[in-house]
Amino acid sequence: MTIEKDFDPFLQIEDVAVDRSDVEMLRAIEEQGSLSGAAEALDRSYSRLQQRVVALEEAIGPLVERTRGGADGGGSSLTDAARDLLARFDRLVAAYEGVARVDETVFSGPVVDRDGELGTVATEAGKILAVVPDDAEAASVTIRSDAVSLHAPSDTPRAEATSVRNRFPGTVSWLEAGDAVVRVGVALEAANREGGEDGDDGEDETTELMALVTRRSVEALDLDPGRSIVASVKATAARGVVTESNGG
Repeated sequence: MTIEKDFDPFLQIEDVAVDRSDVEMLRAIEEQGSLSGAAEALDRSYSRLQQRVVALEEAIGPLVERTRGGADGGGSSLTDAARDLLARFDRLVAAYEGVARVDETVFSGPVVDRDGELGTVATEAGKILAVVPDDAEAASVTIRSDAVSLHAPSDTPRAEATSVRNRFPGTVSWLEAGDAVVRVGVALEAANREGGEDGDDGEDETTELMALVTRRSVEALDLDPGRSIVASVKATAARGVVTESNGG
């Protein structure tokens, strides 16, 4: 299953963040030929646009070239630096959109233990510590692929580390590479599924967890199908919703 991930891309330059509204402003200046025309087209205050241009130029350099007089009465156009900035922003948006669709893995089972807001859910993937509603006797736990970290078996976070994590030993089953990120399927080990739902012995059925990592991580971990790996997920990143109890 996939969902759309909200994102608000921006470029951090010095102490100024260039966001969508800045890009819209610069493009409107280019299209309208003046700050006043851009302000009218965007239904924004001229003074605020002028102040924002000044703030951006203090951090980045000249972005708007102003001309006065002439047959057309003068106007404004973008500098090469401004056009380079817009191109950089477009590349950033393209990179974000490449990962805007993320996979969700959902595991279900009874809640067998509690520690405040956290509950232990016995699932087909084993026992998962997740944030679950107070009244849940059974829950479906959703894990987003961008919340999954992958580790070499010898470099797995300790259970007593700073954040409580779920750990899933397994094997890389497949990889799907994009320009900057890679979708990874992890077939979980049968031993990890002990203590799952009643009646599910795990035989002849592969339980899979999906991860989303960078190409650099793939190279660093030497990920290939068949490679032993450990996936970890913070308990606070695993979210449970109430389901009907299997207990009848």
